[in-house]
Amino acid sequence: MSPSTASTEPISRSIEPFQVSLERFEGPLDLLLHLIRAQDIDIFDIPIARITEQFVKALEGGLEAMPIERAGEFLEMAATLVRIKAQLLLPRPEQPDWDEDPRAELVRRLLEYEHFQDVVHVLEGAEAQRGRHFGKGFVEHRPSPGLAPVELELSLAEFLSIAARIPEPLPPAEVRPPSQTVTVEEKASLLRRLLSKAKKVSFDRLFRPWGTRAHAVASLLAALELARQQVLRIEQVKPFSSIWLLPGNRDGGPRSADGPETGE
Repeated sequence: MSPSTASTEPISRSIEPFQVSLERFEGPLDLLLHLIRAQDIDIFDIPIARITEQFVKALEGGLEAMPIERAGEFLEMAATLVRIKAQLLLPRPEQPDWDEDPRAELVRRLLEYEHFQDVVHVLEGAEAQRGRHFGKGFVEHRPSPGLAPVELELSLAEFLSIAARIPEPLPPAEVRPPSQTVTVEEKASLLRRLLSKAKKVSFDRLFRPWGTRAHAVASLLAALELARQQVLRIEQVKPFSSIWLLPGNRDGGPRSADGPETGE
């Protein structure tokens, strides 16, 4: 149908008795495509006057219940149809080219939409068919394809040459724990020497010069062992104060801790 014929179409045929609900359509293209297919209209020769009247009539009373964003899409399509209708009413050459037809862009959009709708229907049918046989989340096992045997195209000399260039593996790294740098016997001997020269010895003196945990632990064990043997006594005036080591009474009674300290 030419533009001139579309513009002079009788008013009695322009409005068909369609009773449609906008809620059943996903958008304006869905409604427009329904109007075209229901009347078996050639999509490449759309009677814009009749389709515009039917589209606008379908919008009456149905936009108020829609969200504003969705209603705006239908109103935009209605405005597009009115614009195309106005362009077709303007004087045009006898046989205009298709590129100059104002309906060309609308037809392209309708064809693309119909194509995607067909794809959706095919996928929905495949999903329903699969759901009748398998549960949700089922993944079909796909065996790995077998590899065909490949003949080795390599001479013995080439193989040996390549093998000779392979570097030897690095020797395994040896991880050794840190060795004991001090023993309890050494700390006990040191403590005996200090007590033979002084009336009292600060416990910190046994490990503070080295500043390591091994020296502190060895000094504590040595002091406890000598205290058990009554070689020395351990005194502390109050909690968390300095710890003092004094000679014990193993060799003739306790010695006084008073007087000037020597050997510090």
